[in-house]
Amino acid sequence: MTASPLRAVVTGASSGIGAATVRRLRAEGWDVVAVARREDRLRALAEETGAETVVADVTADDDVARLADTVTAGGPVNALVNNAGGALGADPVASGSLEDWRAMYEVNVLGTLRVTQALLPALRDSGRGDIVVLSSTAAHGTYPGGGGYVAAKHAERQIAMTLRLELVGQPVRVIEIAPGMVHTDEFSLKRFGGDQSKADAVYAGVDAPLVAEDIADAIVWTLTRPHHVNIDTMIIRPRAQASNTVVARG
Repeated sequence: MTASPLRAVVTGASSGIGAATVRRLRAEGWDVVAVARREDRLRALAEETGAETVVADVTADDDVARLADTVTAGGPVNALVNNAGGALGADPVASGSLEDWRAMYEVNVLGTLRVTQALLPALRDSGRGDIVVLSSTAAHGTYPGGGGYVAAKHAERQIAMTLRLELVGQPVRVIEIAPGMVHTDEFSLKRFGGDQSKADAVYAGVDAPLVAEDIADAIVWTLTRPHHVNIDTMIIRPRAQASNTVVARG
């Protein structure tokens, strides 16, 4: 008898690391539910990969409840990749926007909490569950102008660290992936309100920043280790980036 494919839910799947993770998991033979707010992008990804899709906003309680009902009705859930998140602005603490700080906390922290709480019973019931939290090197150190994002990512990391302690002995792994400088189409562009010149300046002169596929490769590697092996935390930077503040630029 052929074993059924493993099944994963990936949030923030409409672009960047999320979309790359959906593609890679599908290539590995997983069934995947791609979750994001933008229906048109999800539809295109589904046509390309054969993934299931659910249009949902991780900051909305009703959306997350509907997501959980839809996903669990479709079969077992073996992995949740909490990828939805993002940064807004690069203002100093003295003048940082309360609205931006609140929005970053809502999506990075409470979004991860909502979806994790909603799907944890199904992950337990699968007998082989994984929770992946996409934090950032911002969860491990700070930098000028990063206070709001750093605070949110530090808080998101604590979800993973605490949950791992609380689930010990249960058939659910908790994995943190902490990327450094990743050049995607939207992350920095959204951070700077659509200002392409500011977004481009983030990567200017950097020899080979990471790309979304690099992080998807790491995510899938952790998910496909024998299930007694837990990759607690993986910090991934390009060779040109030694820390959040030390970057080689040509």
